Amino acid sequence: MIFRYLNIHLPKFKSRIKLKTKSMIQLIKTDSSNKDFQNLVSQLDVGLKTVDGDMHDFYHQYNGISNIKYAIVAYQNEKPVGCGAIKKSDDKTMEVKRMYVLPSYRNQGVATIVLSALEDWAKDLRYKRCVLETGKLQVEALRLYEKNGYQIISNYGQYEGIENSVCFEKVI
Repeated sequence: MIFRYLNIHLPKFKSRIKLKTKSMIQLIKTDSSNKDFQNLVSQLDVGLKTVDGDMHDFYHQYNGISNIKYAIVAYQNEKPVGCGAIKKSDDKTMEVKRMYVLPSYRNQGVATIVLSALEDWAKDLRYKRCVLETGKLQVEALRLYEKNGYQIISNYGQYEGIENSVCFEKVI
């Protein structure tokens, strides 16, 4: 289920973010069977193992990708540089999962583009809000979500009582 989703030079995105890259970012909608998505998530997991330390096994059990139906991969010059996914949380809510951008492509707007596309996809599927969890030590992620209109909420589900977790929501 791979098909071209959009090119970053659409007016909708020009007004929302400033890109620091000259090259076009192209997104595809896909699912967890996509090899580029799988490879990016593997790199994400390597980084998270370092950041999460002893808590990595706890978080990892909730981040499997085998049943992800809605994933986006970002490409620059045909190279996969970032990804993200959404999965159903309840009848009105999608949970944002597996957000990642290669280190050399960070601070160029790629994560914001992927996140916006995931929100649009959730809206198209008639969901009303997005929620997500990230770690307190993931400072770049915290800034990304706050800058994109996410509000901190009480930790939900498996993250209740987990000191390192920060949960967010955004009405879409």
